[in-house]
Amino acid sequence: MNILISNDDGIYAPGIKSLAEALSKFHDVVVVAPDRDQSATSHSLTLYRPLRVKKVKPNFYSMDGTPTDCINLAVNGILKKKPDLVISGINQGPNLGDDITYSGTVSAAIEGTLLGISSFAVSIAAREQFNFDSASEFAVHLAEMVLENGLPPDTFLNVNVPNLPKEEIKGIAITQQGKRIYEDLVFKKLDPRGEEYYWIGGGEAKWEKENGTDFEAIENNKISITPLHLDLTNYKALKIIKNWNLSF
Repeated sequence: MNILISNDDGIYAPGIKSLAEALSKFHDVVVVAPDRDQSATSHSLTLYRPLRVKKVKPNFYSMDGTPTDCINLAVNGILKKKPDLVISGINQGPNLGDDITYSGTVSAAIEGTLLGISSFAVSIAAREQFNFDSASEFAVHLAEMVLENGLPPDTFLNVNVPNLPKEEIKGIAITQQGKRIYEDLVFKKLDPRGEEYYWIGGGEAKWEKENGTDFEAIENNKISITPLHLDLTNYKALKIIKNWNLSF
């Protein structure tokens, strides 16, 4: 089978190298990834400047764009035929709960899904000293399952793997998206000239305690698989707002 791999950490990130090496043992793999770190670029597409692609080595291409650019251009411009599967990762850090809305890693899987290709994103739930072996091995296994069974329409998978050896992982949980508690995410400081500046991000993530979430799975040393879909409609709210009897 033909598999397209991308990420948001960049073409030289160790996670994408580990993933490509593991999958290449069983499938034809092409890597198209950003030429630099594109974390938190979400589902952004470059429209107002040209994109440049560089062949780094056989079947490895870097691009001066976002993860979404990489998938779109790979499918519509670089590859000779549409891949059977898109995998994004392995991300250096978790993509849990509401954070997926910022994630370039998850957005690469979204773009693959929009283009009609079965897709999933893989992340390691850690901030340092990453163990890519477990995540790579599981990604190979999951790829086989997706290629064999397919995914429901407009659905992709968000996978988070504990940063542990395989023997210490406590199983697999099919989860729902958790809810992050956002606080202390903006830092105000002074530069050497006494001018104010701001830095977004930092601090440890906190989560609402709820059974069945991706966060709970990781907390219990389980692999989390969250099925997500492209339809963002809030159907409960749809019924409520229809009862407003709006007019104009």
